[in-house]
Amino acid sequence: MPTKHFSPSCANKLKVLSDSTRLAVVEALMSGPLNVGELMNRLEVEQSLLSHHLAVLRDQELVEAYRNGKAMVYQLPEDVSDSTTGKAINLGCCKISFD
Repeated sequence: MPTKHFSPSCANKLKVLSDSTRLAVVEALMSGPLNVGELMNRLEVEQSLLSHHLAVLRDQELVEAYRNGKAMVYQLPEDVSDSTTGKAINLGCCKISFD
């Protein structure tokens, strides 16, 4: 059986998502855009820790941000959000589904 080789980009994304807090952020954003305060409350993490994780997710283009007044709002990019399969994200190389 042939082995499928993943690109370094895919491996990096999977490595980033191996952290439970970052995975929880992505799962929370599956329901729609949230600002930092909403994410802090939902995930029960401090702002400084959340900001670090959001920066890592942004670097891998797993989340995107925009300003709404004074608040930074985060959402999943269209190419990551996979609404056709319910609660799943598309990394390009594979899909991850959430129960």
